[in-house]
Amino acid sequence: MGTNEGKQIAIIGAGAFGTALAAVIALEGRAAVTLVGRDPALMADLANDRMHNAALPGVYLPDNLAFSFEPEAIAGAGLVLFAMPSQAQADAAASYGPYLAADATVVTCAKGIDRQSTRLLTEVLEERLPHHPVAVLSGPGFAMDIARGLPTAMVLAAGSAERAEEAALSLSTRTFRLYASADRTGVQLGGALKNVLAIACGMVEGRGLGESARAALISRGLAEMSRLAVAMGGSAETLRGLSGLGDLVLTGTSHQSRNLRYGLALARGEGPGLDGSSLVEGAFAAAVAARLAEHYRIDMPITQAVAAIIDGSLNIDRAVEDLMTRPLTTE
Repeated sequence: MGTNEGKQIAIIGAGAFGTALAAVIALEGRAAVTLVGRDPALMADLANDRMHNAALPGVYLPDNLAFSFEPEAIAGAGLVLFAMPSQAQADAAASYGPYLAADATVVTCAKGIDRQSTRLLTEVLEERLPHHPVAVLSGPGFAMDIARGLPTAMVLAAGSAERAEEAALSLSTRTFRLYASADRTGVQLGGALKNVLAIACGMVEGRGLGESARAALISRGLAEMSRLAVAMGGSAETLRGLSGLGDLVLTGTSHQSRNLRYGLALARGEGPGLDGSSLVEGAFAAAVAARLAEHYRIDMPITQAVAAIIDGSLNIDRAVEDLMTRPLTTE
């Protein structure tokens, strides 16, 4: 298997995360990088202004980063990153699949689970793109930190260790370090479930329950994430790394996290609505994770409480009482 070093790289999705990835990879200068979006006017503005102030205010986009709204722009890329929300990934595969190079590897950068089928995104993409290997990028990395060149470490998981190492090396830079993994299941579940727990952390903060409660939630949340990962064929060790614990600490403590802010809003009684355009991945993942816990007979009380609060069948104060009075078990 040849290396992707020097090949073209395409990032589909001109939101904050996709633009940040394109910027940091292009700045390294080892490969030709193209950011592809659906809005012709936006892509023209990005090419002219070298700024995406709506998504990454104040960040200059490298001169060698190319922009396009044409799907044909991905045709020469050996690595194609899908940087749109999880629920849009299947449609993106249908739209861009015909333009993929025969040897292209697809990397999903969303942190979610398909809410219709409850399947992992790599499984959804492999079904839609059967002739292309599918990898996943996940871990603790806010778009603004990545775009500003602040030190960030994440995980890239593929179907084999060799393919993961190859892709991770191709995408890593001096400030953006990717660790390779062959555990796609664990990496994806860590990325999806930490969003649910970040909502819970926001509720804890919004209710003024204290930092001790947040610490307990993070540690017990990690335990239930790990149980589901193992039941679905992943490794508990993966969840103790960047794509599980690392990502959970970041999104459960920082106000840059949309999921934490969503939990804060719920705790304050604002009750933000959910619609198809929502980018609060954890709000969708909660119900999916609760169904998976039931299917695999896994005890996930925090995740199930978050799902119940979001659907309106449980209030936050009752959820806290229920969690604190559950029968004690060994840790």
